[in-house]
Amino acid sequence: MKSIAYLSLGSNMGEREAYLEKAINILDSHGKIEVRRKSSIYETDPVGFTDQGEFLNMVIEVRTDLRPEILLQQCLQVEHDLGRKREFKWGPRIIDIDILLYDHKSIDSEDLLVPHPRMQERAFVLIPLLELEPSIPHPADGTPFNRFLDEIPDKEGVRLWKQINGEDAFVHSES
Repeated sequence: MKSIAYLSLGSNMGEREAYLEKAINILDSHGKIEVRRKSSIYETDPVGFTDQGEFLNMVIEVRTDLRPEILLQQCLQVEHDLGRKREFKWGPRIIDIDILLYDHKSIDSEDLLVPHPRMQERAFVLIPLLELEPSIPHPADGTPFNRFLDEIPDKEGVRLWKQINGEDAFVHSES
């Protein structure tokens, strides 16, 4: 049975956009992961450790036959293959891939929490997610994620960087 998952991707080192595209291509080339849709790319201020470069962030929707824990292993493998080094929490990274949602399930295992535990606090996650699915609800209580976004006071740190047009191609935006 195919499941739908939403993944958040971010990069703030080197050729940021190229790392996002490489990660998407690697995921899509996996026989059991199909990238169905991509949000626009947003340039965002760092969160947590703020003395680092700005991020490019986006969300993708995938269809997969992989169980959530195996999908997580695949995401970690892509990060490793692209050269991510985990030096300290919230530090700079070549690529970061997080599972935000998996079907409409809540998952609490030793290695994986879904929905992602801090996603409702982060405009850089919610804005691209809601671009793909404007009325998507939180699996635990059905609260629409757009309600969480309304409660985030600082959305100025998330700026449209590259918009997806109708043909699913990137169009650069200087907004």
